[in-house]
Amino acid sequence: MAVYIAGLVIGNSRFAHKRTSMNFMDGFAWMSQILLFLTLGLLVNPSELVPVLIPGVIIALFMIFIARPLTVYLCLIPFKRISFRDKAYISWVGLRGAVPIIFAILPLAANVPGSRTVFNIVFVITIVSLLYQGTSLPIVAKWLGLAEKPSKYKSLKVFDVEFSEEIKSAMTEIIITEETLKHGKNLMEMPLPDKTLAVMVKRGEKFFVPTGQTALHDGDKLLVISDDEEALKETYKNIGISNFTYQKNK
Repeated sequence: MAVYIAGLVIGNSRFAHKRTSMNFMDGFAWMSQILLFLTLGLLVNPSELVPVLIPGVIIALFMIFIARPLTVYLCLIPFKRISFRDKAYISWVGLRGAVPIIFAILPLAANVPGSRTVFNIVFVITIVSLLYQGTSLPIVAKWLGLAEKPSKYKSLKVFDVEFSEEIKSAMTEIIITEETLKHGKNLMEMPLPDKTLAVMVKRGEKFFVPTGQTALHDGDKLLVISDDEEALKETYKNIGISNFTYQKNK
């Protein structure tokens, strides 16, 4: 409970390098789950699964179609703003994984009578849930109209830059070509819109901060930051830049 509360506090706080820290913790969580499933696999004896296969599948289907949806809808009754589609998707995302594995391993490690049977049933439930619910999540999201449309812009590649969440400026990477140089040989001549800055240039393997007089070369990669993304995209279109990456905090 202390760890859970600490996560709630940290996740809703603002501090330096929050996104980097969250990405690290996300990777750490994945590593922990990998170790849990590895432990689960090491403790499983396939020959012991046959007697509990049918009961395990029945329990898994009961949890997927009855227990989980009923629990979700009852718990979310006070939250009127959550739509039926959202509740349905939350019900479907109830994947069985780390928590039941831990609770199944504990009695097994303590040699509790019947713990082997419970462990095998939990294994069957986990596999059914992961295969059935896990593989169908994108389909269910599209069916319920909750799937996000894929962005037509690629994320930043060359410049590994991330803003804090409260900064809403758009970041783009562009590649200078011969066509681009027709509109300006240096940054001062480039027809960039207002509230827009080219803050970094990569030339070959070198990175440097440009000035207005910095001459541009074919193949240069620029990191451009703007508060007027629509004007920036229109400018790119006018000067023949179609292949650029884009990143912005929501």
